[in-house]
Amino acid sequence: QVQLVESGGGLVPPGESLILSCVASGDTLSIYVVGWFRQVPGKGREGVSYIDVTFGRTDYIDSVKGRFTISRNIAENTVYLQMNNLRPEDSALYTCAAVRSPRILTTPDAYRFWGQGTRVTVSS
Repeated sequence: QVQLVESGGGLVPPGESLILSCVASGDTLSIYVVGWFRQVPGKGREGVSYIDVTFGRTDYIDSVKGRFTISRNIAENTVYLQMNNLRPEDSALYTCAAVRSPRILTTPDAYRFWGQGTRVTVSS
């Protein structure tokens, strides 16, 4: 069993920054890849960024490249998403997810473990 708990969301003006945290507990050996996903009510969930926990390999969707950075602290069982220069269209419920996979996976259906999410609102 794996538990994921997100934190760090909030309300910020456009152009500001937030850092999200995803803390894993339980059977963390089952976590090879962690992804951050976001969803707006009435719209589908989209993947934002992913990290291979062992090697630190990362991937991002084009809309966040250069603005977001995903990282991990293995000792703390934590994955972070540093979000800079936030835009209103970044507003969403951000959820982290994990899967035991030797490769980065980008589809939500591939992920086995999910957190509850943390809300990000970018508004002036």
